[in-house]
Amino acid sequence: MTLQRLVERAADKQRFQTIEDYIEFARAFLDYVGANLQAVIVSRNEPHYNFWQFKKDGSHNITRPINSNLMFSAAQSNQFSLPFTELLAHIRAADSDTAANRECLNRSIYTLQQCIGAALDALPSSRSNTARKINGDLFERLISLLLKRIGVDCTTGTVKVPIKVDGQVEFAMSYQHDLIIKEGAWVKIIGSVKTSSKDRLDKIFVDKFLLAKLTGKDVPHIAIFLNDVQRKVVGKKSSPRGFGINATFLPGHFKGYTVKLNALDGVYYCDIRPNMRTEPILRDHIKTFDHFVFGDLWQLLNRDAVTAKVE
Repeated sequence: MTLQRLVERAADKQRFQTIEDYIEFARAFLDYVGANLQAVIVSRNEPHYNFWQFKKDGSHNITRPINSNLMFSAAQSNQFSLPFTELLAHIRAADSDTAANRECLNRSIYTLQQCIGAALDALPSSRSNTARKINGDLFERLISLLLKRIGVDCTTGTVKVPIKVDGQVEFAMSYQHDLIIKEGAWVKIIGSVKTSSKDRLDKIFVDKFLLAKLTGKDVPHIAIFLNDVQRKVVGKKSSPRGFGINATFLPGHFKGYTVKLNALDGVYYCDIRPNMRTEPILRDHIKTFDHFVFGDLWQLLNRDAVTAKVE
């Protein structure tokens, strides 16, 4: 398949309606890049990140950072799809929670989404804003499809919050959310699903604070991110320049909101940053995505006393 056709497919959100659609695209894209790249550029400051440069058919564009420790290769593209879908079908089985299955889950999601993002990086710069919107929407859909596959009732949309004055409902406020996990008419978990926390972190914390104030219910709020890195130019003008990665996560903001406003009920990354594993507060509140699916999700669903009704 040509790069042009792959990019056209990635840009058409209607082509991604099932998990199998994501897998089919990832396999086709990995097959293409396995033999048709101009170059693989190694990050100067964190060498396990690579940048893929397309040939003339991709205007020699350079992709976003790709974590080679997480991304499946073209040679592995036939190996991860079946284990991944089988894992989702038996995620709650007693013997499913293994280190190998956790790795399969994280790497599969990362690969499926980064194949779309990298393909969209071949678009002209004039369409970069459109590409970011498509990439973000498809990540939201991927997480929603995954949760539905493992038996969770979830949707994206609006939660209407009734506002009472002197015990009477006077009006309602509507809040748009990326992820609403329900049991019948009751909201159990509200989630933000983004490819990056950049420019979005503040709103997630404020949303939880406002909903608690308006409803009197401590509805669990979670955040799911793909990664928090972007490409940057490194090197001095007097020496050959190259590419490295720059972290987009704001640890000071996260710690401040967690301590002084309200802690989120879970923050999950497919590609977690090293400081999230080591720094106080960060290491207590941020985990890799497998922790959500194998444990935290089910614990949050059991918190019956803190639900809010969808009106």
